Amino acid sequence: MKNIYIVGFMGTGKTSTGKELAARLKRGFLDLDGIIEEKEKMPIAQIFGQKGESYFRKLEKDLIKDVSSKEDLVVSCGGGAVAEADNLASLKKSGVIICLKADADTILKRTKGNLLRPLLNVDNPRERINELLKNREPFYSQSDHFLDTTGLSIGQTVDKIIEIIK
Repeated sequence: MKNIYIVGFMGTGKTSTGKELAARLKRGFLDLDGIIEEKEKMPIAQIFGQKGESYFRKLEKDLIKDVSSKEDLVVSCGGGAVAEADNLASLKKSGVIICLKADADTILKRTKGNLLRPLLNVDNPRERINELLKNREPFYSQSDHFLDTTGLSIGQTVDKIIEIIK
């Protein structure tokens, strides 16, 4: 069976939803950011800080290429993964892309105080969230399905995804 790729902005519930979805569907689960952190032996924020975003994006691109050759997985992709055209093409070719969304206030609430979010470690995180959402919208809009997780529990989100993919 084709893979199910969970994409969307940070704080929309990609990893938590992906884990629960994989468990319910009895599929393997991969968290791309987690795999990169494990491989590099440092958190994403540290990779960004020490090696730069372009280094991270190269690792991400290579990993997506590898994962897209596999089947029957639920994959949580990093928030910016689909902003790279080759990544988006690989994901579309090998599975269904479900984009999780949430409003800026929800994202801010869910990510507040998390120093492991390198793109939000700025003076005005709400402004940064809105800027990034606007920049990524053309890429997120190419997903196969969309689900707003604002106000939803992980279980409710998974229920809705299962309805979508049936």
